[in-house]
Amino acid sequence: MENAKIRIGLIGFGRMGEFYLHELQKIGRWDVAYICDIDADARAYAKKLSPESQVVADEQIVFEDKTVQAVALCTLANFRKEQIEKAVYYGKHVISEKPIADTIEKEWDVVHVTENSNILSTVNLYLRNSWYHHQMKQFIEDGELGELAIIRICHMTPGLAPGEGHEYEGPAFHDCGMHYVDIARWYAGCDFKTWHAQGMRMWSYKDPWWLQCHGTFENGIAFDITQGFVYGQLSKDQTHNSYTDLIGTKGIVRMTHDFKTAVVDLHGITRTEKIEKPYGGKNIDTMCALFADSIEAGKLSPKLPTLRDSAIASDYAWKFLDDARAHDLPAIGTLETLEQIRERRRTMTNGYGLLRHNRKIN
Repeated sequence: MENAKIRIGLIGFGRMGEFYLHELQKIGRWDVAYICDIDADARAYAKKLSPESQVVADEQIVFEDKTVQAVALCTLANFRKEQIEKAVYYGKHVISEKPIADTIEKEWDVVHVTENSNILSTVNLYLRNSWYHHQMKQFIEDGELGELAIIRICHMTPGLAPGEGHEYEGPAFHDCGMHYVDIARWYAGCDFKTWHAQGMRMWSYKDPWWLQCHGTFENGIAFDITQGFVYGQLSKDQTHNSYTDLIGTKGIVRMTHDFKTAVVDLHGITRTEKIEKPYGGKNIDTMCALFADSIEAGKLSPKLPTLRDSAIASDYAWKFLDDARAHDLPAIGTLETLEQIRERRRTMTNGYGLLRHNRKIN
């Protein structure tokens, strides 16, 4: 029916599930028919935020409802392979959080099963949906940089501390860093060729929580990516350092943001311009609007990343982590300091990467 809302089931109602609910409600093109979570407190909170939705503990109810056209999967990565396979079996279109499974082997299984199905699927690689990266890429395509030669990306915040519930998503450079691996590959337009990574086991945690990787793409473009949730975790006033710097043979374009406003500086051969717009957060509204367009058209929008894109980014992120582990991997700091960080974050109501219970208090 023309203008009918698309019925969707939201599976997993943690931090990301709440983000999805707000954006799906705001767009007005989706009917959030179900919210599913195994945790009773999460279900009670979901009912408060969306009283018109059916709130259930059993995801099978969602999959078996023939009126549900799509599912948004916001659970942890160890559940996603089975859920995506169910979506294929029951004919539900899929929006998935990343990574799409908890091991790279399972991720590629998911890619193959979806690519051989009739469902549409996309993944929340949110930088692909950001206005600033599209603005910067257009500047490159306009010839303002000459030839793109160097891609430099940095994203360091206090962020999620080790052991706070994302173990299935991997260390910080995989859980978060795969976004930057993906967007670097998106700019280069081809796959990575060479790399060398250096990690740091901050607070003597078992995994590196900071990593810097540099190397080249198959077309000769050089890159460096720095990511870590290590940036002043116990600072009195927390801050961050985030930028994308694209260097060409003739010009440059760069972006910085403060999580509220993004600033793009264009220094091209014919244009010098500064653009400031709202940052846009995780751009879930853009992704969901494009996915609604895709369902109505019966074909995935070329603007949306695929599950294959996600598996490739995940694969390289793991490769870079493995490379870091093959070199000197120093450990600085103590587990006692890490526990101080965790204790502070348990009661924080204003900061970076807050846990869901803190967001509810706030």
